[in-house]
Amino acid sequence: MAVRQPSTLRKKYGDELRRRRLAAGMTQEQLALEVVCSPTLISHFEAGRRLPNPDDAKRIDRALNTDGWFSRWLEDLNQRYADHFAEAAELQQQATEIRQFSGLLIPGLLQTEAYARAVFQTFQPNYQPEVVDQQVVNRMERGRILEDAQAPVLWAVLDEGALRRRVGGGRAMAEQLRKVADLAESGRLRLHVLPFSVGAHALLEGMLMLMSFADAAPVAYAEGVLSGHLLDDPALLARCHAAYDVALSDALPQRESLALTRAIAEEHDEP
Repeated sequence: MAVRQPSTLRKKYGDELRRRRLAAGMTQEQLALEVVCSPTLISHFEAGRRLPNPDDAKRIDRALNTDGWFSRWLEDLNQRYADHFAEAAELQQQATEIRQFSGLLIPGLLQTEAYARAVFQTFQPNYQPEVVDQQVVNRMERGRILEDAQAPVLWAVLDEGALRRRVGGGRAMAEQLRKVADLAESGRLRLHVLPFSVGAHALLEGMLMLMSFADAAPVAYAEGVLSGHLLDDPALLARCHAAYDVALSDALPQRESLALTRAIAEEHDEP
């Protein structure tokens, strides 16, 4: 699969970092020492494949004497997403394969507008309509990577609870589940459901996303309430992949998962 091209803003950020590093007479290795990271990560920043986290951006500004320029631009790039998810959202755009597990809700990449709106409104009891509108737009834009000819291979293991929890009302929930089923039937998504009958399973304790890349090491992303963590330590990654594989082995085959998803959609659609 061809390497996905980075978005224009990320590429500009990386190009500017490279230009200012060279102007300062520094190698990637020298800048990495100042930023306290690996030279490989600096090369990813400059290629637009990765964005620094806020602390890294501050250290880059100090090392290159850029008066907060990289920190301020990073804020503009990341303002579409929650701080803990911003880097994972960028990595999704570069992934060649994404494997997700969710026990509580339909993953963001698969959400419909009505479902996403209900999630955002419920999360913010005193929400501002214009803020929710923008959050929904951002989520729908992120989901459009599935329409790209170079879109990542996508797997989703969903707990039956995510299918049965009524988010946004019966009609919205039925629409949501039919979208998931349609994606699976079209070959765009590999869908597996963990039924209640399985009982405890290997991913019961949280949400997990595994991402693979054509030109970089794989990463995992684990998320909780108002928190999320990217994991790239090989030992932790191996454990994440093992847990995902065990859960997948307990899940229903795709054909049965599709049938269950469409049956639950019909239940939500009943008056």
